[in-house]
Amino acid sequence: MLSHSQLWSAIDALAHRFDLSTSGLAKRAGLDPTTFNKSKRIGADGKQRWPSTESIAKILEATGASLDEFMALVTSGGGKSMRPLPLIGLAQAGVGGFFDDGGFPAGSGWDEVNFPSIEDDHTYALEVSGDSMLPLYRDGDRIIVSPNAPIRRGDRVVVKTVGGEVMAKELKRQTAKTVELRSMNPDHADRVLGMDEIAWIARIIWASQ
Repeated sequence: MLSHSQLWSAIDALAHRFDLSTSGLAKRAGLDPTTFNKSKRIGADGKQRWPSTESIAKILEATGASLDEFMALVTSGGGKSMRPLPLIGLAQAGVGGFFDDGGFPAGSGWDEVNFPSIEDDHTYALEVSGDSMLPLYRDGDRIIVSPNAPIRRGDRVVVKTVGGEVMAKELKRQTAKTVELRSMNPDHADRVLGMDEIAWIARIIWASQ
């Protein structure tokens, strides 16, 4: 069962992830700036006031966070338990020695970044460079990648090809023989890759902007 404090803590954590106050988060979502103020969380009669499903939907759309990501914040109590994750630049990810054959982080040369604890011990972070993923991800943004997370159509993923190319795309369609990828930047073409061209594919579960 979801609690009142869990939902509000998750909204606070979502605002913090994007370097926003709760008022700033509300404004970005097109809501009244006072929507998430602490004074609005308890009514004048002392009863708990809950965020509406519409307001939650709007802040997810405004930040690009998925419902699964928001629920992870809910169940973790706002992500208060932190642990260091391996971090490298997206451009470095194509160089040998940073990943094993399964796409799990390996070797040396990784920096670290703190992130709320999640179940996948192989989770890591990549730092975006350049403008190829605009407008969704900007230069300097960090994307959190979970190699063990299940992948579905519409998910944002990181793909490494056998040739060493690393790209972040949206999974458009996957068959037994091919993977169709949609580019986030309209200036870059969509890609269709044969399964034999892919070294590994992993789901992006969060972006820190």
